[in-house]
Parts: sequence; C-alpha cells; structure tokens
Amino acid sequence: MPKRAEKPEWARVAEEFEASGQTQRGFAESRGLRLSTLQSWVYRRRRQVSTEAEPPVRLLPVQMSGAPMAEGMPLEVLTVSGARVRFASGTDVDYVARLVASLGRTAC
Repeated sequence: MPKRAEKPEWARVAEEFEASGQTQRGFAESRGLRLSTLQSWVYRRRRQVSTEAEPPVRLLPVQMSGAPMAEGMPLEVLTVSGARVRFASGTDVDYVARLVASLGRTAC
C-alpha cells in the first residue's frame, strides 16, 4: 500500500480487517502494514459506525375492533426480537417508541 493512502482506501482496509476474522497483528503482517496505522484506522471506523444515526422506530396506527377498552387497561407491544412490552393506555407514544428502539439495540 502506498505510504500516503487516501482516507477511502484506509476505510476499505479497516472494513476488510473487520470481515477477516484475523487479529490486527496478523492482518497487518499479512498485508505488510504498520500495526499502529491499522489500529488507528480500525478505531476511526468503529467510532464512525457507532455514531451513525440509527433509523427511528416507526409505530404504525392501529384500529381496535370489538369492545371498547377500559381506562387503564394495559396495552402490549411484541417486538420482532420477541420482547414483550406492556404499558398503560395513555402512555406517551414517544416514550414507547424510544423503549422499543432501545430493546432492539441491546441483547437481553
């Protein structure tokens, strides 16, 4: 690799390292790279990936059929991952959306 590689080139190399399954030392040696330079670019890539905004959770409107709900009757959301969230009717929708979004980002 040229001594003064451009940022897109190093970003690609850092991405290749992430997909390789190798240690940083092994990857750098196999490519003839300086370990410290690879470490720097892997760190930058990971920081960039972790700060990229995640798409917001969208809650879709639903229509209830059947008997009207009693005030305070609990509602339930079942996420794709299988998490079940129960909350009282009248709970702030933005709060529920943030809660569901955070459940999607964390391993239980």
